[in-house]
Amino acid sequence: MQKLPPSQARSPKFMVLEKWFPHLRVSRSKSRDVGMPWAKIVKAVWDWRGVWMTAPGVAIVVVALRFAGVLQPLEWLALDALFQLRPLEPQDKRVAIVGITEADINSLGQWPISDAVLAEAIAKLKQDEPAAIGLDLYRNLPVPPGHERLVELFESTPNLIGIEKAVGDDVGEAVAAPTVLQQLNQVGSNDVPQDGDGKIRRAVLFLKTPDGRFLESLGLKLAWLYLEQQGVTPEAAAINSRWMQLGNAVFREFKANDGPYVRADDGGYQVLLNFRGGAGSFEIVSLSDLLSGTLPPDWARDRVVLIGPLAVSLNDFFETPYSFNFIGSPQRMTGVEIQANLTSQIISAALDDRPLIRVWPDLYEVAWIAAWCAVGAIASWSLGRIGRIVVIVPLLAVGLTAGCFWLFLQGWWIPLAPPLLGLSASTIAIVAYIANQEREDRQLVMNLFGRHVTPQIAEAIWRDRHELLKEGRLMAKKVQATVLFTDIKNFSSLAEESDPETLMLWLNEYMEEMAGLVLEHGGVVDKFIGDSVMAVFGVPIPRSTPEAIAADAIAAVTCAVDMAKKLRSLHRKWHAEGRPIVNMRVGISTGTVVIGSLGSAEREDYTTIGDSVNVAARLESYNKEIDGGICRILIGEETYVHIEGKFPAQYLGSVMLKGRQKPVRIYQVLAD
Repeated sequence: MQKLPPSQARSPKFMVLEKWFPHLRVSRSKSRDVGMPWAKIVKAVWDWRGVWMTAPGVAIVVVALRFAGVLQPLEWLALDALFQLRPLEPQDKRVAIVGITEADINSLGQWPISDAVLAEAIAKLKQDEPAAIGLDLYRNLPVPPGHERLVELFESTPNLIGIEKAVGDDVGEAVAAPTVLQQLNQVGSNDVPQDGDGKIRRAVLFLKTPDGRFLESLGLKLAWLYLEQQGVTPEAAAINSRWMQLGNAVFREFKANDGPYVRADDGGYQVLLNFRGGAGSFEIVSLSDLLSGTLPPDWARDRVVLIGPLAVSLNDFFETPYSFNFIGSPQRMTGVEIQANLTSQIISAALDDRPLIRVWPDLYEVAWIAAWCAVGAIASWSLGRIGRIVVIVPLLAVGLTAGCFWLFLQGWWIPLAPPLLGLSASTIAIVAYIANQEREDRQLVMNLFGRHVTPQIAEAIWRDRHELLKEGRLMAKKVQATVLFTDIKNFSSLAEESDPETLMLWLNEYMEEMAGLVLEHGGVVDKFIGDSVMAVFGVPIPRSTPEAIAADAIAAVTCAVDMAKKLRSLHRKWHAEGRPIVNMRVGISTGTVVIGSLGSAEREDYTTIGDSVNVAARLESYNKEIDGGICRILIGEETYVHIEGKFPAQYLGSVMLKGRQKPVRIYQVLAD
């Protein structure tokens, strides 16, 4: 037979197996890689092509979405979840609230409360010598009676801070502070910036009013008064002179694109609010409790006390990270509580080293997002199997979330939504690629490899492909199997007498019929050698029980008997067509064989080798003078043990086969 060029001589069975699991493919000639590191690099790049194609593309898309602001709402929700999942912090006893409740308004019979009532409340607080008093009430106009008394208290209480609404917005116009407090510079702003979803996540430390004044926030001024008594004063930060430092705490100025924000309003000097908790996180007493004298003695001593509305009818409520129902009832927070949170945040950062919320620079965020896109691609590509991916990748997502949560506890707001999206998108892309490859490969296995094995065996090969394959080739295994060899009697003479075209047509018809019988009986057509057929029963899926091994032996002998019947049928057809008639010989042996990929870099085949293969081949060619009619079938003793009593057979003796050192007991199965 003419030898095919190496490019055409590769086994289609191996090419199918190689295509099943492309990212495990390795060079089939390690010797050729010696001294050629570039080849290894090229191979490594090819082996991981799914990662190189997926991770950068996904990262570019996710980063683009991040900086376009598309993911901003998701990041806000992630921050809200982190706040709500964070363990409850202890109540800050240094800050307390006197709230004007609905019951207080009903008891007093008016709103706004009179200057006399407000003056009485301030006077009672002064008796306890608080560190600071914050009046989170608009008093730009007198509310008689008692206005003179209130003005007198304003003038005599240097640690009292009033408010003004310095910047008008969609809700309302600016509101001035009491004139006397403006003159004494005892005024703070209660303006708060809202995010695009209407929630408060930031606070203003300083702002510039429309008339050109620089105004501190109420929370900041109250914190300053408290810290001054602790010997802490503001100064320019060493790392950036534009930032304010109190103690060891540096208050980094919020910028429009910090963290997940995109083109946010960063007017004034803003910081991210580190809430202590939801509504009710500070000690709150009612105005009636204060006025009635039922509070403990020295209740307000050395504390920052804020006075502000809590009544629902006054509608001084805001959405915060605690407003969305993640783990409890949704809630809104009053303005006075937001100012209390800011005051507590500043004091705690300066005195207790309580973390301020910080964010990464944009470059770090890009690297973080790209890294998780790569993690998703690498993990999915390495795992290979979709079943493993759907287990491991969610665990990675949990790990990412847990890591971001731990960092949040340390004061870092790290992007969560973009890397989660990148991890998921990379995984989905790889899974889609693998699924598409497996769909194509499965079809190829069924169509191409199915010509050599039954669909059932092809299905089993596909199911167990990961166990069968190792480094791009079938793993070598020792198994118990039955080998069948066939050969046409006097084929050489027939070939000399026939023209090539007629001979090939005739031989192909014969081979197709014989190979079809092998498949019908569950065997694998290992190879065609000239006019010979080598088939194996019991591979590539190993048999694990004696019953299965015996069934393979019976199937092989049954196949040989049916080959005799098929050849007799072909004789009638060939005789009618005037084509030559031939007989055949079959040798069958059961025992241990080795299966796997065998060959060189230029040619590699899946095949079966071992002593049983040699015995089957020797049985087929043994003593050609022994008559067997249309199909002579010789079997070894191991095969006979399994088929005894199921087929007519006769013992021929113990003979020395060519290449064997020990005699073999052989039997002839009578096919006619």
